[in-house]
Amino acid sequence: MVALERANIKVDNYYASEIDKYAIQISKKNYSNIIQLGDINNWESWDLPKIDLLIGGSPCQGFSNSGKGLNFNDPRSKLFFVFVDILKDLKNKNSDLKFLLENVKMKKEWRDIISETVGVYPIQINSALVSAQSRKRLYWTNISNIMQPEDRSILLKDIIESGDVDREKSYCIDANYYKGGGLKNYLEKSRRQIVGLSSDNLHQSEKRLMVKTIPHGYMKENIVARYKYPSLAAQSPDTKYVVENVGKDCVQIGEADIKGFDIIKRVYSPNGKSPSLTAMQGGNREPKITEDDITWRKLTPIECERLQTLPDNYTEGVSNTQRYKSLGNGWTVDVIAHIFSFLPEEWKVT
Repeated sequence: MVALERANIKVDNYYASEIDKYAIQISKKNYSNIIQLGDINNWESWDLPKIDLLIGGSPCQGFSNSGKGLNFNDPRSKLFFVFVDILKDLKNKNSDLKFLLENVKMKKEWRDIISETVGVYPIQINSALVSAQSRKRLYWTNISNIMQPEDRSILLKDIIESGDVDREKSYCIDANYYKGGGLKNYLEKSRRQIVGLSSDNLHQSEKRLMVKTIPHGYMKENIVARYKYPSLAAQSPDTKYVVENVGKDCVQIGEADIKGFDIIKRVYSPNGKSPSLTAMQGGNREPKITEDDITWRKLTPIECERLQTLPDNYTEGVSNTQRYKSLGNGWTVDVIAHIFSFLPEEWKVT
């Protein structure tokens, strides 16, 4: 609904098939006129008028690289075929029906099955163009002439409420983000975006991580830029990166002779202000970076709303856990609004 409004599309009736009571609660708070239909598997019992636009996306767990790869055998992802049944039924009633189907990047063989079934090839759009989140998704639609959105140059540092970050764009927010994450998930699995806080920003409820200075020359023969900042990706993998300047709140990273410097394994933006988010790992040693206490926190619900380009507090009214789940399961609104902007002009409010 937010995307339709931003695209200036006139809506007479909006029907939603949803079974998550918290998602329904969020919808009702913001749009009390949404007509809830319940379980998608019961669609044949629905008595719907002529429908002009069908939007949906079967759960992605079967297709995602982070899942078990069950593809259409996953009981959630095979709901794609329910979408197809509904699409065929509605097209029989309205040959001009427009549709939009979303899902994650996936193996070509699975993508091709979906494309052949719905009759169109997908367009891939990264939410990073319209938000501070890197979120690559596939969109199958018969809406014509869709182009890539213009890059709005929104950075992660622009949307956080406090603290500092080490990247320009957030990692993708998923429905499990409420579980939080630590350095291992963040550094090794490139997931569950975290924010660093200096001692001036600490809250007692937030978990602390003690880090210490790496001894000069420590394991210098094994130190390589394992985690590389994108702007330095062209550098040799054997290049040694070191801490040039350690401050209370941030570090600046550059290339230099390792002698006399404290060595780390992650490369940060030389243009940004970043707490030390990485660690030198060796044997059973604890993470080691600087002598300061540094606190990590996950993104707030408001920050996640901003990543999905929703208004602040759009999901307010349910627990934070449910806010994170709903946001992780949702779409980036301004990507959808961009796609809807290509709908026929006669659909738009004059």
